[in-house]
Amino acid sequence: MTIAEPGSPFPAMAATRLRALRRMKLVAGSLLLLAAAVYVLCRTLGDGDGVWGYVQAAAEASMVGGLADWFAVTALFRHPLRLPIPHTAIIPAKKDQIGEGLASFVQEYFLTTEIVAERVAAARVPQRVGQWLAEPAHAARLADELSSAISGTANVLRDDELRDAVASFVDKRLRETDLSPLLAKVIDAVCDAGQHQSVLTSVLKGTRHFLDQNRGVLRDRLGEESPEWVPEWLDQRVFNKGFALLQSFLADVVGDPDHALRKGFDTQLRSLAERLRTDPEQIAKVEAAKLELLDHPQIRGYLANLWNTMKQLVLAGAADPGSDLRRSAESLTVRLGEVLRDDPTVGAKVEEALQRLAGHVASHYADDLTDVISTTVARWDSEETSRRLEMQVGRDLQFIRINGTVVGALAGLAIYAVSQLL
Repeated sequence: MTIAEPGSPFPAMAATRLRALRRMKLVAGSLLLLAAAVYVLCRTLGDGDGVWGYVQAAAEASMVGGLADWFAVTALFRHPLRLPIPHTAIIPAKKDQIGEGLASFVQEYFLTTEIVAERVAAARVPQRVGQWLAEPAHAARLADELSSAISGTANVLRDDELRDAVASFVDKRLRETDLSPLLAKVIDAVCDAGQHQSVLTSVLKGTRHFLDQNRGVLRDRLGEESPEWVPEWLDQRVFNKGFALLQSFLADVVGDPDHALRKGFDTQLRSLAERLRTDPEQIAKVEAAKLELLDHPQIRGYLANLWNTMKQLVLAGAADPGSDLRRSAESLTVRLGEVLRDDPTVGAKVEEALQRLAGHVASHYADDLTDVISTTVARWDSEETSRRLEMQVGRDLQFIRINGTVVGALAGLAIYAVSQLL
């Protein structure tokens, strides 16, 4: 059960805390009334001598102490008996000054570079974050959150502007990129890995298969091109011999990794790579071909749709829990967590960076941070502020009233006893 006031900027008041405050007020007030009742009893039935004198003095001093402390406690939050006595209702009257003082206190004793750095170090942020990220379930949860963030961001972006911007950026970068050295590096890498020979082998095997599949077509074409006076059997013999020689040559190249044709192919590719690096004419040809290709309508259309394609790929990968994108994100998250958790060097660097960041914020933005306290308190209603503070600390303050009543009685009793002895 909670109690809240409409329009209040404060959280709802806890009913248990309010009941505790009222209960302690009742106890303190009851002790004061008890002292008053004892005093009246002594004045009515007693004669002021003997025990009656001691009891009456104790009760009288107890009332004085209780009333004084009631006045002191009440004066913090409101005017006692609603009388505008000077220097009462201190909290409502000094609300803004209290907020400013609290802000200054926090800034001076809490938001210092040394204290902030000490607390950051004590928090062991890298290790704790790493421990959390290293859990696969947490990594999957973080991937889900990132997926939602990506989807939400994509929905608010303007596709038309981004489409043109991406197309323009890619087109400009491609036009500015010197393609010849890149092609030369690719050719060198392919040749060093021997992949060009594998490609040549596949081409030669495909050629042999193509020839076998089209043997009849090739034989008919030879018959069509052969003079009419050449006998049919001679055409057949010449075709069989030439076809067999061609297939045998192709088979030799396929089966011999050191064949002269393969070496020549390798030499030609490496020569092309060298020309792409050094021959201005060859470089100019590649550059002209690149520009012509970029100006082709289909290529320009592809660049124009590049953003949409990328967006759909990313959104599909982010939405699919089993996609490579999600799995990679989860794997990288777990790996990052393990590094932060287990690698002291990385943890020390991250912690040092966090301390520098926190110190920078504390030294440069402490005024802005503490200004939140003073401006927030300044917006609070004075009476509401007083009631809320009383609800927080009023129960403990009631012990002042109780102690004042009890101590007053003891002090009165002691004074009366000393006076009687003297």
